[in-house]
Amino acid sequence: MEGLRAKEKEDAFQRPESLGTRETSFLISREQQPSNSEDGKTFFVKIHAPWEVLVTYAEVLGIKMPIKLSDTPKPKYPPLHYMLGPLKLSAKVKYPDREYFTAQFSRHRQELFLIEDKATFFPSSTRNRIVYYILSRCLFGIEEGKKKIGIERLLNSSTYLSAYPLHDGQYWKPSRTPTHINERYILHQNWARFSYFYKEQPLNLIRNYFGEKIGIYFVFLGYYTEMLFVAALVGLACFIYGLLSVGNNQTSIEICDPNIGGEMMMCPLCDELCDYWRLNTTCLLSKFSHLFDNESTVFFAIFMGIWVTLFLEFWKQRQARLEYEWDLVDFEEEQQQLQLRPEFEAMCKHRKLNPVTKEMEPHMPLCHRIPWYFVSGTTVIFGMALLLSSMVSIIVYRLSVFAIFATFMESEATLQNMKSFFTPQMATALSGSCLNCIVIVILNFFYERISAWITKMEIPRTYQEYESSLTLKMFLFQFVNYYSACFYVAFFKGKFIGYPGKYTYMFNVWRSEECDPAGCLVELTTQLTIIMIGKQIFGNIHEACQPLIFNWWRRRKARTHSEKLYSRWEQDNDLQVFGQLGLFYEYLETVIQFGFVTLFVASFPLAPLFALLNNIIEIRVDAWKLTTQYRRPVAAKAHSIGVWQDILYGMAILSVATNAFIVAFTSDIIPRLVYFYAYSMNSTEPLSGYVNNSLSVFLIADFPNHTAPMEKKDFATCRYRDYRYPPDHENKYAHNMQFWHVLAAKMTFIIVMESLALSAKAGQESPPCAKTVPGVPPQALGSKKSAPAPGTNPENYMG
Repeated sequence: MEGLRAKEKEDAFQRPESLGTRETSFLISREQQPSNSEDGKTFFVKIHAPWEVLVTYAEVLGIKMPIKLSDTPKPKYPPLHYMLGPLKLSAKVKYPDREYFTAQFSRHRQELFLIEDKATFFPSSTRNRIVYYILSRCLFGIEEGKKKIGIERLLNSSTYLSAYPLHDGQYWKPSRTPTHINERYILHQNWARFSYFYKEQPLNLIRNYFGEKIGIYFVFLGYYTEMLFVAALVGLACFIYGLLSVGNNQTSIEICDPNIGGEMMMCPLCDELCDYWRLNTTCLLSKFSHLFDNESTVFFAIFMGIWVTLFLEFWKQRQARLEYEWDLVDFEEEQQQLQLRPEFEAMCKHRKLNPVTKEMEPHMPLCHRIPWYFVSGTTVIFGMALLLSSMVSIIVYRLSVFAIFATFMESEATLQNMKSFFTPQMATALSGSCLNCIVIVILNFFYERISAWITKMEIPRTYQEYESSLTLKMFLFQFVNYYSACFYVAFFKGKFIGYPGKYTYMFNVWRSEECDPAGCLVELTTQLTIIMIGKQIFGNIHEACQPLIFNWWRRRKARTHSEKLYSRWEQDNDLQVFGQLGLFYEYLETVIQFGFVTLFVASFPLAPLFALLNNIIEIRVDAWKLTTQYRRPVAAKAHSIGVWQDILYGMAILSVATNAFIVAFTSDIIPRLVYFYAYSMNSTEPLSGYVNNSLSVFLIADFPNHTAPMEKKDFATCRYRDYRYPPDHENKYAHNMQFWHVLAAKMTFIIVMESLALSAKAGQESPPCAKTVPGVPPQALGSKKSAPAPGTNPENYMG
């Protein structure tokens, strides 16, 4: 940091606010000559916390340390535990292999704690957390009677360019010192390599090296992946059932039969430009639809409604177990999360007495913040409206190009042979889904920045308030951006189209889209597949390539220099910054995927399988990034996944409803079941005649002007998908009684599915089940705590 006040900065770190004794002073060393650095102009300040500082602040922060080896008998593992031996890591990697009784550290009672070696007593994550806590409270100046406190303000003003704890060493080679364990190397070898994708994660070592906050993220991601395995197996079984039964599907047989489907002339799908068409042209599409729209769809929708309920309930139990194992029961929010943001302090012109600390703190009256809240709220509403307008634009595109596809495929002789498997509906759905996927990626780029900008305008007081506010905005934007197209296809397309002669029009210009005679579920499947898989592929490539390219660019000159000149702290400085919002984007990505897996999974039973494969890769990509491509984050404590848990609960409740409505109103299974039990006249083939029964008759002469095809035909009627009376009935084109029977069956199914999901939750929380699967494990109730494995290195901090 050439030209900056190096001496002043050193002095700042040697006088923490209100603490001037030697017990609270750092050991500081600075590279005297910038020429010693790789770029020849950067100063590096190295900070080390001596034993006196560590014990003082371990007591201040109430850090729990081991006082006695636990004598609680180890639980007996079930036989399955030993059968999964190949998936386990060695005991050396999973350490600590010993468990301790712990207590809050006291520097005046050090003899009570198991201090074998002062250099390794405090874990490395604890040491860098203590150092950051002190740096965040350092007084570095007074201006206009206001104290300037904290490393974050120095970073915000560019007095320092960066501050970070050092990695243990190189990730590609072990430590040269026998007494020193390179935890970074161990993590890279046993966790970050893809060849270990089938192995369990070394969660205690992750916690020991990166802290509890990052550790809990990987616990959650691992738990979510484990639960996806069950859903993926059931979904795959349902897909295989559809694949094996497609040849016996009576609906497809009738559609493909030239004497049945080939004789049914369907009404045009657009005004004037589109012609009448034969039903058997959708033969292959009807077979493809059966893969996802069959009897197993009902079972899978109900199963996923129960799965998502149990997923969240079991996560609460896993989280409770983790709180006991990691000593987080009496957790208090981290200092860095509750610390005032420099931007907030800079904007405050008033000060107020804190009734707890009895100190004067920056204060911003509510009347000063209301205008900013108004601007923020208006921007959010405008952004949501813009997202919805982009969705409307995609719908208009689909309506506009459908007629073009239809007429083009009719006029081109070379495309006539493709109509059996590539219909105008399918061409429109595929092109619309791809366009929507591109729009989603572009809008995400802008809305991430807009969300951060409007959150800063609100001037949140602490980092915790900033993250909570940003989480809400980003999730709302992402929810609308990713799911709006799926909601349209699932619940609006083909539902309000009217009937021939009285169609509904969007903006009185474009005729509403119709579903294929085989149903709209196949289009929802197409939409979900393209967006979900496209997002996962793009996300993994982006996550892996971006830090790799950026780091290569920053290190391109240093690669030719000796390791002595290109020091370890400079190598870490050239890595990417993880930042306080690093986990935010990881959680956001996981929650959006959770929405794809749960909200519309009835239309795509393979969604859990693709999510499972993605998460197996995601765990290793995230591990690889943290160990090789990012600076070591400041360790932080957390006892849960925070606000994301509430978001998951909301999505779980919504998913039960959406899947029930998809099966009822988007899938064709309920109308088939009604016909099977109430209207079929064939006892040997109960679904025989269903296609004819599900298509109503329209008299061509009843077409209004400028809606019928321009070319005249020699037949009098055409067919369309609905339950309406024929033209010769006294209630011409009105809904018939079967329509109301089908509607009643759909509503009954929704009520039953909602009841089953509620019963699963209530049954899981009932006393018999609570005894079987307790919220807190019995061994945890015995006050057994696992202390972190002792660290290995004295703490270094770079500034």
